[in-house]
Amino acid sequence: MAKQDPSYHYQQRQVALDAQRQLRIGDGKISGYLSVMLGALSLLAVLAYLFPSYLTTTELRKTYDAESLQHILKYGMYFSLFFGAMTHLLKKRRRLGCIGITLTLIAFALGGYTVPVGPVEPKALSLGVDWLILAFLGSAVVFVTLEKLYPKYKNQVILRKEWETDFLYFCFNHLAISAILIYANYHVSHFSWAVSASFQETIQSLPVFVQFVLILIAADFVLYWEHRLFHEVKVLWPVHAVHHSVENLDWLAGSRGHFLQVFSERAMVMVPLYLLGPSETALNAYVAFAALQAVLIHCNTRLHFGVLKYIFVTPQFHHWHHSSEKPAIDTNYSAHLVVFDWLFGTMHMPGKHWPANYGTTKPLPKSILGQILYPITAWKKNK
Repeated sequence: MAKQDPSYHYQQRQVALDAQRQLRIGDGKISGYLSVMLGALSLLAVLAYLFPSYLTTTELRKTYDAESLQHILKYGMYFSLFFGAMTHLLKKRRRLGCIGITLTLIAFALGGYTVPVGPVEPKALSLGVDWLILAFLGSAVVFVTLEKLYPKYKNQVILRKEWETDFLYFCFNHLAISAILIYANYHVSHFSWAVSASFQETIQSLPVFVQFVLILIAADFVLYWEHRLFHEVKVLWPVHAVHHSVENLDWLAGSRGHFLQVFSERAMVMVPLYLLGPSETALNAYVAFAALQAVLIHCNTRLHFGVLKYIFVTPQFHHWHHSSEKPAIDTNYSAHLVVFDWLFGTMHMPGKHWPANYGTTKPLPKSILGQILYPITAWKKNK
């Protein structure tokens, strides 16, 4: 078990303040970006209300009240106009303000927050626009706030280098949720022979918390070995290397991932859930927990987790997984719990130290297209 390499000299990470990308009160960037963000999300929301069968996900619609969310949409649209107007009052970043206002006015012209809400004809394949909007708003509010209140690296700005790339990955992962679920369900259907109705009834008879713990352990066991294979099987590494190419970790960095990994990871983790057959409540609790933890462990936060760090994967634990420093390479594979890294000797937690360097030992292309094609180019080179 690799906890700390006594022969390695651990150094502190140095992060220089990128003044050009820094958000400062009064320079119009904050108002401009907020106007564009809210305007774009408002327009997407209106389109989702207009075409719910094609732009919303059947599973997610069951968990929210579409009419109630229109009140939030109303405030989002008016705040977009307000922040757009602020850029003109400040006489800075007025182009961003104009874009935000234009997007919002188009949303108003299409019906705004008064689009009638009615029954929705479910479609097997649709874009998860509702999932994208809710996930982005929730994650941005919670985790950007966390990173500003308890930052690990104070000089790391919100709009750090390559944030645009990771934002596009974030959008793809959420918009493609229906396709991912279709593939995952198709994958797990091959395990129908292993399903035991009596076993699943026993699982469902357990308290919800116990079911949740069993799901967590079973899912993490599968994720641990899948993750380890991506690292240690030479032909698979170029696919996973895309995720590791991020050199500045924050709440958005975890979204970067090759679509082959995204689809395979979701499909594999569905297998233990399918075989266990837990109650819907326990399953929803796991999905919510997994989604939040996946963002949290990539965060730029120094938040101290006390004794929980000996049980759960935390930002410090996972940051070491992303380090390009020699002692940390091919360690800390777990997604939820540290137990499997501890059991199988792949754990690296050197006391209070944090990584000094992130990313891959060999640089990857910076563009999304280059990253998507990277596995092919890497395989050709290794022939």
